[in-house]
Amino acid sequence: MTVIELKEKLDKKEDILILDVREKDEFEYANIGGTHIPLSEFAQRFQELDSDKHWAVLCHHGMRSAQAVAFLRSQGFKNVQNISGGIEAWSVQIDPKLPRY
Repeated sequence: MTVIELKEKLDKKEDILILDVREKDEFEYANIGGTHIPLSEFAQRFQELDSDKHWAVLCHHGMRSAQAVAFLRSQGFKNVQNISGGIEAWSVQIDPKLPRY
């Protein structure tokens, strides 16, 4: 899913939740809200997530979130999508005021 598609879903108030898998300092520097579980803690904490919900997973560019999506699917999550381009794409295409790093 692109950041534009995610923004459209959020604007329409569709039932989709954001999951950010960046490290704590990255999330604190710039985020768009949602649930935060760093990829480094993911195997121990993924049970905190509701597997019946629709999750949009993001990181900085999309590599870590792709790993998280693959892991969640292997654990039985059916409706998870990687946000291509991650927070970097969001800051360029959606919200230029969001800090970039």
